[in-house]
This record gives sequence, C-alpha cells and structure tokens, in this order.
Amino acid sequence: MEKHKLKFNLADTLIWIFLGVFAIIIIAPIIFMFCASFMTSNEILKMPFSWIPKSFYYQNYIHAFSGNDGTYIYIRNILNSFIVASIVTVTTILLSAITGYGLAKFKFKGRNFVFMLIMATMMIPFEAIMVPLYLVITKLGLQDSYTGLILPFLTNAFGVFMMRQYLITFPDELLDAARIDGASELKIFWKIIMPNSLPVVATLGILTFRSEWDNMLWPLLVVQSEEMKTIPLYIVKFTAEKHTNEGAMMAVAAIASIPMIILFFALSKYFVSGASLHASRK
Repeated sequence: MEKHKLKFNLADTLIWIFLGVFAIIIIAPIIFMFCASFMTSNEILKMPFSWIPKSFYYQNYIHAFSGNDGTYIYIRNILNSFIVASIVTVTTILLSAITGYGLAKFKFKGRNFVFMLIMATMMIPFEAIMVPLYLVITKLGLQDSYTGLILPFLTNAFGVFMMRQYLITFPDELLDAARIDGASELKIFWKIIMPNSLPVVATLGILTFRSEWDNMLWPLLVVQSEEMKTIPLYIVKFTAEKHTNEGAMMAVAAIASIPMIILFFALSKYFVSGASLHASRK
C-alpha cells in the first residue's frame, strides 16, 4: 500500500514539475515583454538581460500611442479592433447559439446532413476563399469600412459545433415544461438556454474575440487608410519603421495584449468550466 502511494505521489510530483516548467516557458515571453516595455533600448539589448528595469521608462508608452509621426493613430486603431472584435463576437455567439439550438433540439429531415455540411466548411482553409471574398467585398463597395471587416466573420462553423455539442445533452424535460407553461421558443431560448449556457458562451466569446483581435490577413486586404487599420497592421507598420526603438515596440505589443488578458481573467471561471465541458463531450 505504501509503495503504491509512493509511486502515486512521485507521478503527481513529476506531472506538477512538468506543468510548472511548461507554464514558465509560456509566461516568460509575456513577462519579458512587459518588463522590456519600461526599459530603454540599451537596457533591452544588454546581456545578460535584467528582468527588472533600472528606472521605469514611461516614454515608451507615449511613443507607442503617438507613433513615430506623432498622430496618435494607434488609439483609433485600437478602437477599430475593439469594434470589429466585439461585433463579431456578439454575432458569432448569437448565430451559433441559435443554430446549435436548432440542430440539437429540433428534429427535422436532413438535420444530420445540415450539421455535417456546416462541419465540412471547417475543412476549407481561409486562404482558399480569401480571393473570392475580397472580390465580393470589392463589388459591394465595402472596402475600407467596418462592414467589410466584419461581414465575412459574422459566424463560424466551430461556434455552431461547440453550441450544438453543449446543447445536445441539455435536459429536454426542462424545455418541455417551459412549453407546457406557454413559453414561446424565443422565450425559451433567451430565458432558459442562454442563461444556462454561460460556460460555453464565455469560451466561444474569448476564442472568437482573440481570433478577431489578432486577425491581420483580412484587414491587410480590405483596409487602405490609416484610420481604418487594426492593431496588427499598426504593429507591423510601427516595427518596420527605422525610427522605432525596441522599448516602444514592446510597449505597443503590451498595450495590444492587455485587453485580452483582462478579458480572459474576467471570464476565466466560465472559460475553464466551458473548456472542460467541451473536452468531456468530444
């Protein structure tokens, strides 16, 4: 018994050591980024690297916001990313939830075929439809606009899959009881389905927001003016300019990371439970 317990404890210890090392490897670049954002270029390039700034050099953040040309266009670019990511996240959650609810709880001919057809779209890489999408947006005159940035990403097959897999095991008795009480399907969806789907909704919301926040390829195609650029485009332009110093580069990256960090920790309780539910139902 003691021998078995010793082996069990040893295995647990090794697992925790592995997870600890893995976490350090992942977190170290983030810590480096925030530390370096308060350093001068000389401090950043100095070897060995000092993780604690000698003096907090806040000018990096002023430089990051103002840019090399002093126009403060980064603030507008942050707003653009926030608008696009927020709208896409909301529409993805709503449309995915409605579609997933229909596929999970309504029996109709061809239901499985429709679901498989939606899943088949996940096999098509975005690069394969990128040019046709661009031509459509161009023909509609939606270049350099919020509509052009948002329209192709209103929902996605992965969101439908997540919501359907979550709702397929939702108790039918609860829904039947609501119907007996005279609740409409719309009321059932808003008052029962959505409030009880917070874990998967939060998970889908975080993943969708992060994907749009980091999206660079599509904005690179449809955006021409500096005012309509998003954060990734600003970062590429800022780091490519010869007058940009390393500390300001780190500050730009840190500013872009802060909203995602806040969002994750704000919804971490739901995200962890939603991720575990998704894994258990695969």
